[in-house]
Amino acid sequence: MSLDSYVTQLGQAARTASAQLMAATTEQKNDALHYLADLLDSNCHALIDVNKQDLDAAAKAGLSDAMIDRLMIDPQRVAAMSQGVRQVAGLPDPIGEISEQRSLESGITVAKMSSPLGVVCMIYESRPNVTIDAAVLCIKSGNAAILRGGKEAFYSNVALAQLVSTALTKAGLPALGVQLVDRLDREIVSLLISSPEYVDVVIPRGGRGLIERISKDARVPVIKHLDGVCHVYIDKAADLDRALQVVVNAKTQRYGTCNTTESLLVHVDAMDCLKPIAQALLAKGVEIRGCQRTLDLVADAMLASEQDWFTEYLAPVISIKVVDSLDEAIAHINHYGSHHTDAILTDDTSAAIAFQRRVDSGSVMVNASTRFADGFEYGLGAEIGISTDKFHARGPVALEGLCSKKWVVTGDYAVRA
Repeated sequence: MSLDSYVTQLGQAARTASAQLMAATTEQKNDALHYLADLLDSNCHALIDVNKQDLDAAAKAGLSDAMIDRLMIDPQRVAAMSQGVRQVAGLPDPIGEISEQRSLESGITVAKMSSPLGVVCMIYESRPNVTIDAAVLCIKSGNAAILRGGKEAFYSNVALAQLVSTALTKAGLPALGVQLVDRLDREIVSLLISSPEYVDVVIPRGGRGLIERISKDARVPVIKHLDGVCHVYIDKAADLDRALQVVVNAKTQRYGTCNTTESLLVHVDAMDCLKPIAQALLAKGVEIRGCQRTLDLVADAMLASEQDWFTEYLAPVISIKVVDSLDEAIAHINHYGSHHTDAILTDDTSAAIAFQRRVDSGSVMVNASTRFADGFEYGLGAEIGISTDKFHARGPVALEGLCSKKWVVTGDYAVRA
């Protein structure tokens, strides 16, 4: 089959399934999710065995430890996937939800109703759990999905997608409501993102090169997720002992995630915390690249370049800068950051409020690790990505981000005067 014919087949099946999913009941959708969670639990060891094929290929290809960590499926991650699926099943169904209802003097009542976007095309790299996250959020929000995972997770993605299809069928929903692209030709991506007759929105999740290419070439709307250049700022009013544990968690809990802190800013009046923080990071094998004032206190630090302040390392490396004020910290974050997630550690309420209002990011935190910037941690069940856009969704994109609003108007055979 030619690539054009293959994409046409995917698109037509997705359009048909979209109409069926749009009409699905909440009970049907939740049944599919509960079936899927049970299938994940019962197939845990089989999924781990399949995943070994991807891990072996990744090791032979020389992928970094952080990339291999992203690929790995283990019992804890299967359990987390299953828990996330059940959490989404327990969330209110957003479809048909009425908001902003009001009656007007003309005799009509106007309101907004949530409705599915239609067909969501998800293009992603590395993490096989994205296959499950994307599938369950699309099912619950009444959207059909076309999933194009990275070649490095091919076998894992195929196995997970088969479980999704089984769960959909068991719930009386179309098995092709979630389709995985099982061909690795790169041209398929170009065809999908140029097919508004089949695809309503594209969500790319991966490296900057992938996202920039899709944003440039797509003929359908894109919800994009760029770099995660996340910051923690230690204010002069911070509890310095407790700040240490947050910084270490934000940087070292996992290196290969977009919500990992890549840059630490420290108020000049809080510099006493720099030595113990640096010692804790160095003990975990983290390389420190800092400004001159950082180097004066931390002998093992290297001088940071201008590019370091812009860099998402996804590795045991952190950049550190001493700043003279809250204003300087905010200006630095807004200039060098990626508008993903940034945190302030402080006991000064006015400083916290100023930081939250003025930092231009999808998630702005006070006294919390940036690692909390996650759909599951926000109680959303799962996420399809973290948007650094301002339209149509921002921050973790979950059920609400996969819905649109339409105006619904009711009258008593009303006519306009």
